[in-house]
Amino acid sequence: MSLHIEAKEGEIAKTILITGDPLRAKHHAEAWLEKPFCYNQIRGMFGYTGMYHGRPISIQGTGMGIPSTALYLHELICEYRATCIIRVGTCGAIQKNIQLGQVILATESGTDSDVVKQYLSPSLRNAVADPSLVSIAKEAAHRQNVSLLTGSVFSTDLFYSEDPHRYEPIVKEDVLAVDMETSMLYAMASYFKVRSISLLTVSDNIVTGEALSAKDRERHTTDMINLALKIASTL
Repeated sequence: MSLHIEAKEGEIAKTILITGDPLRAKHHAEAWLEKPFCYNQIRGMFGYTGMYHGRPISIQGTGMGIPSTALYLHELICEYRATCIIRVGTCGAIQKNIQLGQVILATESGTDSDVVKQYLSPSLRNAVADPSLVSIAKEAAHRQNVSLLTGSVFSTDLFYSEDPHRYEPIVKEDVLAVDMETSMLYAMASYFKVRSISLLTVSDNIVTGEALSAKDRERHTTDMINLALKIASTL
């Protein structure tokens, strides 16, 4: 048992899906896993393990933002020896042609976070996904007929900003979307030599102002969760 996760040894699978919202972790586990059991409720940060096509899979909430994500990643990797971590979350598109509900595979992630830089190699500008998982994801998306947009995202520490031109430089670099966790996942996974990938559903478009309702966000995550579990079940 670690400081923030009360699971006993062996209760957390080696392959873990993480999501910022702990209630989504609960929903996804109950909707998608066979015989899920809750191994963590500390601070309301739910974690579940169940079976998917005969393989044990865990789904863990991490909270919103890079520092909270880093805390749970560290314990999952160092205390529970996770070997593969798949983020399933939402993001805000910053290219006006990207539609709501689009699934994005983040091949790399830039950041404005000094926290990420504690784990990111000085030789790298962006943290990157595991190349083998990117290949598996693309193949699985093709088989499942899931529309998958691949490219760079940007992970920020600051959700709200008073600068209306904040994202203009990275829009010009063809960055697809903004979230608050992916770069931390990729940097820590690389540092600790585990595999990771981030799948994101576009919940809003920062350029156009469009946004999914809370109900629609749940409905539109189906393709993403299905794809993540297909990836996890092949490992």
